[in-house]
Amino acid sequence: MEKSVLTHAGTPRAGVREWFGLGLLALPTVLLGLDVTVLYLVSPSIAAELNPTAAQTLWIMDAYGFFIAGFLITMGTLGDRIGRRRLLMIGVAAFAAVSILAAFAPSAGLLILARALLGIAGATLMPSTLSLISNMFTDVRQRAVAIGVWATMFALGMAAGPIVGGALVDRFWWGAAFLLAVPVAMIVLVGARTLLPEYAAPGEGRLDLVSVTLSLVAILPVVYAVKNIATHGVDALTLLLVLIGAAAGIAFVRRQLRLASPLLDVTLFADRAFSAALAVLLIGLVGVGGTMYLVTQYLQLVEGLSPAVAGLWMGPPALAMFAAAIGAPVAARRIRPGTVMAATQGLSVIGYALLVTADTDSAVSVVIGFAFVYLGLGAIAALGTDIVVGAAPATKSGSAAAMSETVQELGLAVGVALLGSLTTAVYRSQAQPPSQVAPEIAARVASGLDGAVAVSDRLPPGTVQGAQEAFTTGLNIASLTAGAAIVAVTALCLLMLRHIRPIGETQP
Repeated sequence: MEKSVLTHAGTPRAGVREWFGLGLLALPTVLLGLDVTVLYLVSPSIAAELNPTAAQTLWIMDAYGFFIAGFLITMGTLGDRIGRRRLLMIGVAAFAAVSILAAFAPSAGLLILARALLGIAGATLMPSTLSLISNMFTDVRQRAVAIGVWATMFALGMAAGPIVGGALVDRFWWGAAFLLAVPVAMIVLVGARTLLPEYAAPGEGRLDLVSVTLSLVAILPVVYAVKNIATHGVDALTLLLVLIGAAAGIAFVRRQLRLASPLLDVTLFADRAFSAALAVLLIGLVGVGGTMYLVTQYLQLVEGLSPAVAGLWMGPPALAMFAAAIGAPVAARRIRPGTVMAATQGLSVIGYALLVTADTDSAVSVVIGFAFVYLGLGAIAALGTDIVVGAAPATKSGSAAAMSETVQELGLAVGVALLGSLTTAVYRSQAQPPSQVAPEIAARVASGLDGAVAVSDRLPPGTVQGAQEAFTTGLNIASLTAGAAIVAVTALCLLMLRHIRPIGETQP
């Protein structure tokens, strides 16, 4: 008999207070999504003011997501022990304080540090919001809708990031994007005690610090290895870091199996729906994260749009994602969730195909293609997250929520690193810096399209156009790679999730 993952029969339905509480939880959720992508259209302004190296630029973009991924398991379990509302309030206050530091960072190094601290603070918020929703909405249909709203808010924040970032950098300066956290934190801190219940898992032991250390050593070296590949390729350091992470991961799993109160209940992975949904979320978010980064760069650096206008062009994909995140749980009441997820991933494949065929004058085609990609994200974020959280008992919902968010954040960050690195490699193989310019100018052209555009007034005619063509070819190849992975995800949904009945029906 398969374990039921979507049914909690006989549970009470949520009332007005719970739905208002969901609205309050939407605020930090939007904020977290916003901070994933807000720098996509702001990065040229940061580059002009702080003058980061190529490696520093990637760390400014990725440190946030990587440190969230590293600390989510710890923070999810910590919330189960000390109280999920308490951890949310601590985290939102810390997030606002570090956002102020990021907004006024005087150097690239300090901005990277602030982004890393934002990731740690963000890791307290994500499992807290999702596990509180699991406590507040125990009716399976209501919970599916609530998680759909939650997923929509996070993805909406991701979609709004370029729009907000572009508008703020045009009107103020790049640091203004970070200050949005301050009023959001104030609202959450005021409303949390009234609208949100407190929940701490009864009978859970103390937080095992050895497990915390092992989880970080398992995740962070692998994360750094991905970054190292992005900047230096595969080398001895990369292999060493992967081996360290793998060894720590094995030790972590063995320790969890021995502990009475583990940091992560690894027995959840025996549920094939839980494991398959995590795999779908991870691979899907790798494609979305990398593609979104490349599309925003394309609109600015190839099509020549201002940050604000480029942000507005990202509006239609945001609407597609919103429709899928709300519509997928409703459709899954009549159609099996695996089928709904597979259908939307099939539409995503169409989007990747449009990106594969894009050239330097294909703004409309690129935006339409990314809208299909984003539509797929809305469905898997809502239904995949519901499957993962529904597989866990109430006492472990924080841990399950942390796993869901870990794979999504890691997917986003790895997507930027891997697809961005693939595009950069293609660019460098095709872009030819002119020989008649100063070596430092030639180096800027070779570093990437943003460097070529920055020194365009000192380059011979046709050089920037050639660089734009090289970048677009990189976008085509990266999209082909991501699209092939999404074909595999579509098959995974059909094969591994087909046994889950529509939401609200008794599971076999």
